[in-house]
Amino acid sequence: MKTVRQQLSSSLNQELLGILKARFEKNMNRHKDMTWATIQAKLEVDEEKLWSLNEMEMTGGEPDVVAYDENTEEYLFYDCSAESPKGRRSICYDHEALEARKEYKPADSAINMAADMGIELLTEAQYRELQLLGKFDTKTSSWVQTPAEIRKLGGSLFCDRRYDTVFTYHNGAESYYAARGFRGSLRV
Repeated sequence: MKTVRQQLSSSLNQELLGILKARFEKNMNRHKDMTWATIQAKLEVDEEKLWSLNEMEMTGGEPDVVAYDENTEEYLFYDCSAESPKGRRSICYDHEALEARKEYKPADSAINMAADMGIELLTEAQYRELQLLGKFDTKTSSWVQTPAEIRKLGGSLFCDRRYDTVFTYHNGAESYYAARGFRGSLRV
């Protein structure tokens, strides 16, 4: 878990803001009625959120704004890469599952990585909202937040899109596959 305050250099901040702005402008269907200047102003005063967005970007997530929460006055970023982010694949669901593996342990878990990045795994509902904005995970799959009742029994959930339909499946939390990673969300 992130314990020290994370921040990027000024040049990396500007580079990341440029990438995010270009993606925002290219994908206006994801954020109708929003303006980049307002979002950038919020980002520029929150170095930790910029650091988390950079982590999302560096692991292949291609984060983009997908919603605005009027109650909290926060913008919501999701990983919008076409497939599950490459830098976050071949991982099991959580730390307990990682510790339970005796052989062929993956390098990490989705829950650990998300916490280290300062983001959260998408819920199943958020994953389905994302799929309304495009076609994601047509060749890969992504872990999603799993209800405690399912996790207590050793299971975990993941989603993907096949046959132009979004599916939710279950698997043992300790399982991992080269084509399964996770998508995250961040509130700014």
